Amino acid sequence: MAFVKVLKNKAYFKRFQVKPRRRREGKTDYRARRKMVRQDKNKFNNKKYRMVVRFTNRKCICQIMYATIRGDMVVAQATSAELAKFGIPAGYKNYAAAYCTGLLVARRVLKKFGLDEAFKGKEEIDGADYHVEDEENDKRPFKCILDVGLQTTAAGHRMWGALKGAVDGGLHIPHTNKKFPGFKASDEKGGESEYDADAHKEKIFGGQVKDYMEMLAEEDPTKYEAHFSKYIAGDLDGEKLEEMYSDAHEKIREDPEHQLAEKKGVTHTRGEAGQITSSDGTEHARNKKITLEQRRAKVAAKIAAAQAKLLAAEDEDENEDE
Repeated sequence: MAFVKVLKNKAYFKRFQVKPRRRREGKTDYRARRKMVRQDKNKFNNKKYRMVVRFTNRKCICQIMYATIRGDMVVAQATSAELAKFGIPAGYKNYAAAYCTGLLVARRVLKKFGLDEAFKGKEEIDGADYHVEDEENDKRPFKCILDVGLQTTAAGHRMWGALKGAVDGGLHIPHTNKKFPGFKASDEKGGESEYDADAHKEKIFGGQVKDYMEMLAEEDPTKYEAHFSKYIAGDLDGEKLEEMYSDAHEKIREDPEHQLAEKKGVTHTRGEAGQITSSDGTEHARNKKITLEQRRAKVAAKIAAAQAKLLAAEDEDENEDE
């Protein structure tokens, strides 16, 4: 047998440094995070804001935050689940919903800092390039950088919808249009690229959803009714989507404030056996925590009962034999 050199020997493990927890979990790219969080020393303790965009299986989440030694502090946040109060009944993770969520968080954070009147953003949504920093204003715009986490920055991704919504909402986020829908790079080296703003506008107003709805309604009505049941319940079809999103954009600009849910005022009463009775008439079974002595006494009682049962069974067998 050939000699095999042991590479991971005792010296290797003595010098091994464990990676940070979120690196081990595959949740944080610390190389990218260091670049986004690092602040120049001559800026002292000035906050460096980030716009964090994440997508779950059900919704889009946008947050404005800054990093401290204690952790990230959230200044404002918006989720696409809030779009229900702005007239959007479903479809909370598509491109149009991401745009609305970005617009909502932008108007919300500007209102919090008292900049909503100074920076109105782009009120006419046409998909064209817009940079709030190019406008003449006495105040400087609210600047933050885009944080997309571990998501692949592919062209046409939904994250660019959230970015476009925040930029149109009045935030200064350094970016280009190279990843936006409608951008076409030059075929020749050194040539001019093209950007089709109308193609981007169609995505912002859910044009791809409209096409799918019309195709499905024609080819498979049963599947259409199952997939778009919430749209049908709200009397919405493909032709009304653009109007729905336009109305939502106007409502977001009118009142972007987050409204807390009203407390139901339900009280709960625990019984002796651990049964919980609520003031709304519902009942719930919950185990009551007992002490160590009570647990031991409970176990001893069970053992005694089992032993008594065995003795009683043995007595019956003896009586039958006699």
